[in-house]
Amino acid sequence: MSTSKIFVGNSSEDAIAWLRDLRIDEVECIVPDMTGMMRGKIIPREDFIRIIRDGLRLPEFVFFQSVTGDGAEDSEVVNPLDRDVRCIPDLTTLRIVPWYDEPTAQVICDAYFAEGSPVDFAPRSVLRRVIDLYAQKGLKPVVAPELEFYLVARNDDPDLPLEKPIGLSGRHESGRQAYGIEHANDFDHVVNLMYDYCEDSRIEIATMAHESGPAQLEMNFRHGDPIELADQTFLFKRTARLAARRHNMVATFMAMPYQDEPGSATHIHQSIVRADNGKNIFSDPDGTDTEALLHYISGLQRYVPKAMSLFCPNVNSYRRIRLESDAPINVHWGRDNRTCGLRVPDSGPESRRVENRVIGADSNPYIAMATTLACGLLGLEEKIMPEPVVDVDAHTLGVSLPSHLHDALMGLKACQPLRDMLGTRFIDAFIEVKLLELQLYNRVISSWEREYLLLNV
Repeated sequence: MSTSKIFVGNSSEDAIAWLRDLRIDEVECIVPDMTGMMRGKIIPREDFIRIIRDGLRLPEFVFFQSVTGDGAEDSEVVNPLDRDVRCIPDLTTLRIVPWYDEPTAQVICDAYFAEGSPVDFAPRSVLRRVIDLYAQKGLKPVVAPELEFYLVARNDDPDLPLEKPIGLSGRHESGRQAYGIEHANDFDHVVNLMYDYCEDSRIEIATMAHESGPAQLEMNFRHGDPIELADQTFLFKRTARLAARRHNMVATFMAMPYQDEPGSATHIHQSIVRADNGKNIFSDPDGTDTEALLHYISGLQRYVPKAMSLFCPNVNSYRRIRLESDAPINVHWGRDNRTCGLRVPDSGPESRRVENRVIGADSNPYIAMATTLACGLLGLEEKIMPEPVVDVDAHTLGVSLPSHLHDALMGLKACQPLRDMLGTRFIDAFIEVKLLELQLYNRVISSWEREYLLLNV
C-alpha cells in the first residue's frame, strides 16, 4: 500500500487507489475563473470517484463573475439559459491540501461544453489554445514565473491603510531592504510553513528573496511547462495566504497595496524550444542571438501595450505603472537591464530567454502566460525587427503603457491579432467582467475625495 502524499500516477485507477490509501475524506474540484479566483465544488471521496471520468457540472456563469462576485447582465457571451459545463478533473494536478486536519485533496479541472469542445473562455483553455498553436509549428514554450507579494498585518477595516507586520524581531521592518537576508529571516516562521505546504502539495519553489518593500517577498518557480507552472502559481497564492493566516498575517498579491512602497509583479521568463530536439530557438550554439529572439521581442513590443488589461487586470494595477515606481513604464528591451519592460538576462545559449516585467502580481497566471506567449508568437509570425536595444535607464524614455484600466480594455477590444490568437469570445468575456468591475468601482467614494473635495470645491 502506497501512502505517499505526492500523487505520481496519471490514470483514474491510480488516482482512486491513492485517494483510498490516504483515506482522503473530500476532494476540492477547482476551476480558475476570469479573475484568477478558485471556483468549484467540494465532494466526498466516493462521490468524486463516481464522477472522476465524466466530471462535475458547474454553471457557465462561474467564468463570468467579477472579483466582487457580481455577474454581468445582458452578456453577449454567456448563454442566456446559463447552461451547465462539464468540469473534468485533470488528474495530473491531483494534490494534497496540506493545511486541513481531515485528509483532503484538490484537483484542477478543465471545462468542456456538453458536445465535448473546450470552454473557449475558460482561462486554462485559453492557455492550452496558445500552447497548441506553438505545437502546430513544432515549438514548445518554456516558462519560469517570479511572483512578488507582501506580508501585511491583519486588517479587518478596508477603509484603513494597511500596516506592516511584526516579524520575529518583534519590530516593524524599516527602510527598503532588497535582498536583505536578515530581513527575510524575520519572517522565517511564515516562509517555512509556506515551503512545507508547497512540498506536500507539489509546488516547486526554486529560490526566495526579500524584495524592496517592507515584508515584500519574491518566490521564484523552476522553469518548465506553461500549464504546470500556471497551475503551481495559481495554487501558491492560496497556499501563501493560508500560511500567513496561521501566523496572524495576510499575504496579499495586490499590485500596489501601499501608496508609498514598491508594487508587486509577476515576472515571466520565457524561451521557445523545438519540440523534436529541445533546442532553444533564441540562440545559436556559439551564443549568438537568432532572428527568432528579435522577432519574439518585437511581438512583445507591439502587442504588450494592447494586451495590458490581461497583464494588469484591476484598477489597482495601474498605480504600480508610474514614473516614480520601480516598475517598467514602457516596452523597451535591454540586455540584463531591469529598468526595461522586456529584459534579456545574461545567460548561456541553452537558456537564452526573455523576461516580461510588465505583469502584475494580481494577474490571472493562466491568462498572463497565455497572453505573453501569444504576443511572442505573433512576433515570430510577423517577422519584424524590434526597436534598438536600450542600455540606459528606460524610465528616462517616457511612458508607453496604458495608465488606466478602461484605456487598456479599449486597446484590447480593438486588437484583432490578439482576438485571433486568444479567441474572440474569451476577449469579449474578459472585457465584460472587467467593465462590470469598473462600473462597481466608480460607485465608491474614496477617502481622498472626502479629504480634499468635501470642503474645498
